[in-house]
Amino acid sequence: MNEQYFQFRNITPEEAAQAAAIEQICFPPNEACSETMMRNVAETAPELFLVAVDRRTEKIAGMLYGLATEENSFRDEFFINAGLHNPAGKNVMILGLDVLPQYRGQRLARKIMSKYLRREQERGRERIILTCVEGKVGMYERMGFQNQGLAASSWGGEQWYEMSYTV
Repeated sequence: MNEQYFQFRNITPEEAAQAAAIEQICFPPNEACSETMMRNVAETAPELFLVAVDRRTEKIAGMLYGLATEENSFRDEFFINAGLHNPAGKNVMILGLDVLPQYRGQRLARKIMSKYLRREQERGRERIILTCVEGKVGMYERMGFQNQGLAASSWGGEQWYEMSYTV
């Protein structure tokens, strides 16, 4: 991946609709974050929303977003209630990692995650927690996450694995 083609930064409120559209492309309808929730997260926790903007098109190519909390395990309510965000929280619950299809295979997801983890470490976070389907466990393990086994989450009617990264 040629990093010079991308700008990595927090989301702006004006980009929430674009982010929601990307989510609809990257996730099945039963798993995707709603546009309303995407707007709420972008407004409530823009500092926990990292976008990779293609410098050539000035559009979002990929993104990672979450909410900070004192909680230690993932629950489905994080996907529907941005009010659970606690800016001083020691942990971050990742709600989504999205890379548009035309940018896949360039290690962009890994670069976004790497920048995100480094940034949250600098902010003094303790753990980054996410859930993923079985087919993505290996990808997140290669990014340094540990598989904690089956998650309590049943979001979208799926079986999820909880993954954690100690910062």
